Amino acid sequence: MGMSDYYRNLRKKVGSEWIFVPSVAGIVRNESGEVLFQNKGNGEKWSLPAGAIELGETPAEAIVREVREETGLYVFPSKLIGVFGGMEYRYQYPNGHKVEYNIMMFDCVVQSGTLNPMDSETAELRYFCPEQIPELALPYPKHLFSREEKNEVYFQWKNDYLKNLM
Repeated sequence: MGMSDYYRNLRKKVGSEWIFVPSVAGIVRNESGEVLFQNKGNGEKWSLPAGAIELGETPAEAIVREVREETGLYVFPSKLIGVFGGMEYRYQYPNGHKVEYNIMMFDCVVQSGTLNPMDSETAELRYFCPEQIPELALPYPKHLFSREEKNEVYFQWKNDYLKNLM
C-alpha cells in the first residue's frame, strides 16, 4: 500500500526528520519451519513482513493487514514474541525519511492464501531456514527465528539501565 495519508501528512510537516512509528512485524513459517522474508528490490536489506500501525487499528489487525498486503497470505497472530525500539531500530529509507520504529513482533499462523504480494512494496518473497537467514534491515535477535517454543515475550533491556537511574 505504501505510505498512508496519515504519514504522508505528517511528512509534509516534518520533512525527512526523525519520527516515531508504531509498527508490527510477523514471523510466518512454512511447514518445514522456514521463516518468510521480504526483499523490496530497492537496495534495502531483507525484512520480515512488517509495517506501520494505522490510526484506529490494533497491532493484531495491523499485522494481519500488512502480511496480506505484502505476501498474499491470510494469517492469525498467535503470540506476541517481542517488543523492540530505541536507537538500534532507527532506519533511514532510500528517500531520506528517517524513522525510529517501536515494533511489536508476532508469531503468525497461515490460515489461507498463496504467496502473491498485493502491493508494489515486495519484489521477492523467500523462506529461509532459521540458521541461514539473510542480512536484515533491522537487528532482530536471531534466536527469535528458531522454532523452539518461547513462553516469554522478548524485550530489549540494558543490564545497567536501572543502576543508572538510581
